Formats: sequence, structure tokens, C-alpha cells
Amino acid sequence: MKEKTESDLTNNPWGDKLVQPEKALDMLKPGMTVYLSTGVAEPRTLLKHLICSDRYNISDLELIQIFSFGEAISTREISSQKYRLKTFFKGWIADEAISSGRVDLIPGFFSQIPHLIGSGQISIDAAFIQITPPNAAGYCCLGISMDAARQAIKRADLVVGEINDQIPHTFGDTFIPISDFDYVVQSEEPPIYFDRIKPAEVFDQIAANIASIVEDGSCLAYSIGPIFEALSKHLMSKRDLGIQTPFFTDALMELCKSGAVNNRNKKVFRGKSLASYALGTPELMKWLDNNPMVEFQSTEVTFNPLTIGQNPKFLALIPCRKVDMTGRIVLFSGKANTGATPGEVANLATAARISRGGMTIFALPSRNTKGESNILYSVENHDEQFSIKEAVDIVVTEFGVANLFGRSIRERAQALIEVAHPDDRKKLVEIAKEKKVLYQDQIFLAESSHLYQSEIRESHTFKNNLEVRFRAIRPSDEEQMRRLFYRFSDESVYYRYFTRIKSMPHSKMQTYVNVDYSHVLSIVGLIGPAGKGQIIAEARYVKHKDKPFGDIAFVVDEEYKGAGIATYMYRLLTRLAKERGLQGFTANVLARNTAMMKVFEKEGKIKAKMEGGEYELTIIFDK
Repeated sequence: MKEKTESDLTNNPWGDKLVQPEKALDMLKPGMTVYLSTGVAEPRTLLKHLICSDRYNISDLELIQIFSFGEAISTREISSQKYRLKTFFKGWIADEAISSGRVDLIPGFFSQIPHLIGSGQISIDAAFIQITPPNAAGYCCLGISMDAARQAIKRADLVVGEINDQIPHTFGDTFIPISDFDYVVQSEEPPIYFDRIKPAEVFDQIAANIASIVEDGSCLAYSIGPIFEALSKHLMSKRDLGIQTPFFTDALMELCKSGAVNNRNKKVFRGKSLASYALGTPELMKWLDNNPMVEFQSTEVTFNPLTIGQNPKFLALIPCRKVDMTGRIVLFSGKANTGATPGEVANLATAARISRGGMTIFALPSRNTKGESNILYSVENHDEQFSIKEAVDIVVTEFGVANLFGRSIRERAQALIEVAHPDDRKKLVEIAKEKKVLYQDQIFLAESSHLYQSEIRESHTFKNNLEVRFRAIRPSDEEQMRRLFYRFSDESVYYRYFTRIKSMPHSKMQTYVNVDYSHVLSIVGLIGPAGKGQIIAEARYVKHKDKPFGDIAFVVDEEYKGAGIATYMYRLLTRLAKERGLQGFTANVLARNTAMMKVFEKEGKIKAKMEGGEYELTIIFDK
């Protein structure tokens, strides 16, 4: 870009505030602390001239930047003699510099950073801030990075604005008068852009599983990375979604443009998507320009659990690297980490706990790129841990959704093993039994690990707006099925099992929920929040060895009988059985079980044989 001449500078609308970068740098003194605006808003021109300067006053400077995505970290000229950089974020390219001792990390909650700077706890002598050109009223816009810039401007003795006409004008707490700047320079560099990535298939599968537990009206915290890039298309069929997030991205832009996001269900900043940063392509920046539906606020607002938690159904979606059987999490580090630090996760998890219907959802592939399991017995030897296992509600992999909320360590281990890679489950079960996490007699059907019917996933609304979700049964459903058994009346137990059963201990129930899907298909019906539901019904068939028929049976919670659930599950099992090559069902029904007889009678061609007060039924499917 052509260098500005002195004559260019005299013909400008900003008077004597507009100077060459060198003039602004002359105002620095050795030992000063200089605040740099963050991320895409990094003042690249000022920083380039600062790094290259050999002026006598450029010595022993301390640079403060909250997120570092550009030259401040990558430039090798930064040394302990001339510059020292401090950051709040151990991620992206900052990790290596921090580990090598060239950069200092300030641990803390992002929601507290504006206060630390505004109160003077972290002193600021100068602030270099990227801004838009001023409007007709003399106000510049902070654009796409709203962390602690306003507090830094207020505390600094020297404030220099870098005017970049390529950054968007945004709404929110973003406007600042040109009079607040001592000097301005014109940018010689474009903003930092981020190209979009094409997620691998595994991330698309993870995203689909996350979307399955996102309810209409939820409020989301979004970020950057392959999971979020894949997730937007799976959420486009949702309704009334809200956004309160650290990062606004191209994927989030597409989700908003789809109509799925309207922010109407939010209690704070209703009708607006809220963010502190935007990271993405020029297309995103163009879309954000003067877009009244997106507001940018400081991290004091976007990361504040008390603010976020006022929104119902807040979902903290957090990518992670490892998880152990207790629910301890290993977060990403190095360049793989683009946002989730322990402090950020703690803020978001707290907000989810405050929010009515909120959840904290951690997502990861079941294996790493070396083919090693990401689900472990223990993660105690790994760095970047989020060890508040009580805050981990849901863990999602490409193999399903593990609900950890309110579950014992044994139940957590079972649920996590079920979403591990099928080839890793046997070893995980063995380790868990050795460590006394699972029962010593715990059944594991290794041959069924690859046969779980994950494609069975649907829902239906019955009488009185009762929504029931249906999926294949899992071993970790043992406790739920056990509780369902004890809610049955003696009559219902007899109808189902043809005997008087008074108890259903682990030894019995685990044989029922560990299904060999090569010849058994079992479906459960759940109510309640997605990912955390309560089982109220179960239906299954068991293939006959000598003919293409399956023996069928049902159980429905006493409280929900008469709603049509048994009929729906019968039709569902019929469809699935036909797809699997069966020609019909058989069933044994007590003559006095008239309710079940009505289900069968209205749904197909039946041959009935009465013997000893019991009907032996044969139901032949229509061709």
C-alpha cells in the first residue's frame, strides 16, 4: 500500500490528530504498558512499525493483548529486552510463545478482564485501538472486537486509533468519539481474515448428535472450529434460537440467515445476537456492517454468568480433547485452541447451571488422529484440565450422546463407554472393572458394539402435548429401566412377565438392557429435556430362530397409559422389522389384557389361539 505523504495528511477531516505511525510511536516512553486491541481488530500498522522501530524510546515496553491472533505473537523480534507481551489466552499461536518464556500468561475469567483494566489493577499507559473512520457526528466504531478496549482508552494517557475503512460498523457498546483519541493513523494493512474450513465427516456426525439435543428456543454460545462449522447446517431446522457468544463466525452468519435465529426467547438483549468478537471472511464482515440484529458488547457482558443465565435453555457448547470416566475434561491447547480456556468454560458452565433448562455440552471425536481413544479411565496426567466434573452435563461423540447429569461415577462410566469408539469399549470396560468403577459381573457384548441402532431417532407429540422421543435401548439405561419396573403395578408386571416379580436387581436388569442387536431390537420412549430424558416406555422384539418372525412385548408407565404410546411403538417396531426382513410378529397376551389386544387388533392381520387364559398371536405384515 502506498505510503501517505505530508500533503496527504494536511487534507484530512481529522485535523492535526492524523499523523504518520512514527509520530505516534515517538510519544512512547521506556517502561510503558501498551494495550493492543484484540483478534481481527489488531492494529496491524501500528504494531508493524512498533516491531521494526529502532527508536531509543522503544525499550522495555509491556504489551497487553487479550486474544492474540496475529503479529504480536508470531513476530520473532519480540524479546525481553525491547518488548514483553502479556495475554489472557493460552491458545492459537500464543501457546508456544508462552511455553518458551517469551510471553506471559495472565490466568483469569474473561468476564473480569474489563474490571481488571478499568480499575487500574492492570495498569495501562497507552492504548493502540483499531477503529472505523468517524461518522458525520464524529463517532468512530470499535467494530468487531469488544473486550476491554473502552476501559483501556479511559485509563491510558496516550490513545492512538488506527483507522481502517475495511472493518464493519457494528452496533452495541461500540461507538466512541474521535475526540477521545490523541492521535490517529491510517491503516496500511487489511484486517486479519480467517478462511472457512471443510469439516471432516466425524465432525459432521458429532454436530448431528449435538443438534439432536438442541431444543427450539435454546440460547447458544458459539465458537470457531470444525464442530461449529458443521453444526450450523444441522440447526437450520430449529426455531426461535438465541445467540450469546464470544465469537461470531461465518457459520453463525449462515445460521442466522436461515431464519432459525430470532433471539425472541432471550430475556436479556432480546431480539439481538450478542458477541464480543467476529472472526471470519470478508463476506462475514460485509454482512455485519450496519447489521442491527447483531450487537457487540465487552467480555464483561458476554462472559458474565449472571447475565447469560437469565436466558432460558442456555447451552454452553465446548469442544474438548479428552474426557475420563468421572467427567473430567481436557481442553485444547496450542494452535488447536481457538477459544475454550478453563476460565471461559467455568463462566459458561456457571451460566448454564443458572439458566432454566440450561446444559453444558462437551464434544469430541471418539479417537484422536493417531487412532487412540479420547475417552480414558483418567486424565490426571494431561494439561489444560477442566476438573469441575459436576459441571459436565453432556458429552457428545460421533457415536452418540452421553448424559452425565445427576449420575453416579458408575453410571457416567457406562454412558461414556457407550459413546467411545466400538473397538475401544471392551478395553475400557475391562479397565473400569479392574478399578472397581463398574460391577465385577458387568455384562459387555463386544459383538454388539458395532450393531447399536443409532439411526433410530424420532419423536412424536401425543395427547395433552406430551412429547416422547424414541431411540434404541443402551446398557446405561439400566437404572432408568429399573426405576420404570418399580413404577409398575403388580397387574402390569404380571401382564408383561407372566409371573409375580417383586424385585429387579442389577443381575437381572443388566441382562435385559444389554441387547444383542443381531437378533433383538429394543426401543425406549423418553420424556423431558433432550439428552436428559426419563424412560416411560419400552418395546422390543426377539427374532425366532426357525422363522422370519419376531416375538414382541411392550411396557408403558402407568401414568402415561391411554395416550397412544403403545400403538405408536408398535407401528415403529413394525416398520423397523420390515426393513430388517421380518414377515411378522408373534405375541403372548393374557386374555384380560384388553388394552394390549386392542393395539394389535387395529394394526394388522391377526391369527389368535387361546390356551390357558392366554392368547397366542401371530401377526402377518402387509406385503
